[in-house]
Amino acid sequence: MILFYTTDIRGGSAWFSEEEARHCSQVLRRKTGDVVQFLDGLGGWYEGVISEVNKRQVVVEVTDRRAGTDLRNFRLHLAIAPTKNIDRFEWFLEKATEIGIHEITPLQTGHSERTKLRYDRLEKILLAAMKQSMRTWLPKLNELTDFEHFIKKTETPDGHARFIAHCREENLPHLKNNCPAATDVTLLIGPEGDFSPAEISLANEAGFKNISLGTARLRTETAGIVACHIINLLND
Repeated sequence: MILFYTTDIRGGSAWFSEEEARHCSQVLRRKTGDVVQFLDGLGGWYEGVISEVNKRQVVVEVTDRRAGTDLRNFRLHLAIAPTKNIDRFEWFLEKATEIGIHEITPLQTGHSERTKLRYDRLEKILLAAMKQSMRTWLPKLNELTDFEHFIKKTETPDGHARFIAHCREENLPHLKNNCPAATDVTLLIGPEGDFSPAEISLANEAGFKNISLGTARLRTETAGIVACHIINLLND
């Protein structure tokens, strides 16, 4: 199934962006009268009939709207240090979207090896992964944020679980045994050199609990995927 994406939905009509319109009209050769399905990235799944089509614009008359089946009773926010090899971070974004994640904050830490990101490219990866996996929620991607700023400025309400995964200590409690179901979660994943002791201390003072993701020493992007998978399994 080919899915399109737009947030420009007004009344009973939807307008595709120029890029989506070009893909629809020129690559897939859709024409007036064809039925298409599209997502709004906010939990909505739509079906409609093309009423106007050209290489710059596609207008669809909406015939059906329903909520996606991937609506969950929790939110997962992963704050993770981008990897030096950007391909690995892009792989993480793709797979985390497929598994299920709501918000991602790239973290700038003391041991970080990457200080710049191409957000336009990363957004396209998230969008493609959402459509490919037929999820209806597009993860929010925040700007690269300094670790200390994130810890001090991120507000989490009561009942919100906060964790920091690291390898600085042995015998840390495992995430799977300490993350409650049906609870919003913010989880911190460090760079390949791990978080510094000072960063861990700062996070602990702000209420983030130390956790382990297992006995193996995982790459940053693998740790992010493991965390996403555990939290989604706990909520199935």
